[in-house]
Amino acid sequence: MGGEERSEDRPKRGEDVDAGSLFVLKSKGTWWHCGFHLTTSIVAPALLSLPYAFKFLGWVAGISCLVGGAAVTFYSYTLLSLTLDHHASLGHRYLRFRDMAHHILGPKWGRYYVGPIQMAVCYGVVIANALLGGQCLKAMYLVMQPNGEMKLFEFVIIFGCLLLVLAQFPSFHSLRYINSFSLLLCLLYSASAAAASIYIGKGSNAPKKDYTIVGDQETRVFGIFNAMAIIATTYGNGIIPEIQATISAPVKGKMMKGLCMCYLVVIVTYFTVAITGYWAFGNKANGFIFTNFLNAETGHYLVPTWFIFLVNLFTVLQLSAVAVVYTHILFFIYLFSYIHCY
Repeated sequence: MGGEERSEDRPKRGEDVDAGSLFVLKSKGTWWHCGFHLTTSIVAPALLSLPYAFKFLGWVAGISCLVGGAAVTFYSYTLLSLTLDHHASLGHRYLRFRDMAHHILGPKWGRYYVGPIQMAVCYGVVIANALLGGQCLKAMYLVMQPNGEMKLFEFVIIFGCLLLVLAQFPSFHSLRYINSFSLLLCLLYSASAAAASIYIGKGSNAPKKDYTIVGDQETRVFGIFNAMAIIATTYGNGIIPEIQATISAPVKGKMMKGLCMCYLVVIVTYFTVAITGYWAFGNKANGFIFTNFLNAETGHYLVPTWFIFLVNLFTVLQLSAVAVVYTHILFFIYLFSYIHCY
């Protein structure tokens, strides 16, 4: 039939791709879906730490590192995508980082080097998101119950239960609607953080703006490394091949559109939050910008409590979307390892 894909037109997959991989990474998505997946896997609440990174770098170095990080990662992801496109045009469409490493670097590099690193990255993202999600849930709880006695680990468990529900989605492609909502959420909490920073910075109780880099030489050096690590983390993505695998054939050009869409969101959110947050709080910026919305001396919020509740809600929901994306890749890796062990 005209709408069916002939067997000779289908690109060959990697030699070791199993049926489970083909099910999890269904190639049915459009470039819009690709953009949603990319945005969710890159633009995460870690961007709320960018004003803190600027604290160690200052205005010029901070903006330069932010621009440099965007340029380097966009170029790297584009090269990776073009490499996948090239192999797909030759009849080998690779669905995973492990497949690329297997055929480009060799089987041992794929299994014992690239695979474990990708697994460690995904595992770290899921754990970090669960902890941060628990902290945001606790912040929402304290807004409603200032004298509440619930502990952080209880909120981490609650967030874990939410992930358990979302993890029931059967394939990466089935997350497209969650990830489209995630894109909206990251815009909402980024705009909220920027608006709150401007509101506080222009208010009568605005903190004194001091942009000098404090500390001795050793502290400043370690601060620079810390800031660069934060910026590198915010731009990181360890699942580019898996995202490109969800695009329906032909894939040429679709990934580039998705990357452009993603980096448009990156530029809007990262630079807005970093610049407004550092402008408002200077070298008093905390590791998580929301904590600056609380006056440490008086214990009162500098913005309405309903606003604190709302921005934390946006953050929790987006954290769950980010975590479930990387959780799917972890399940995928476990499935592959299980099949090859037995």
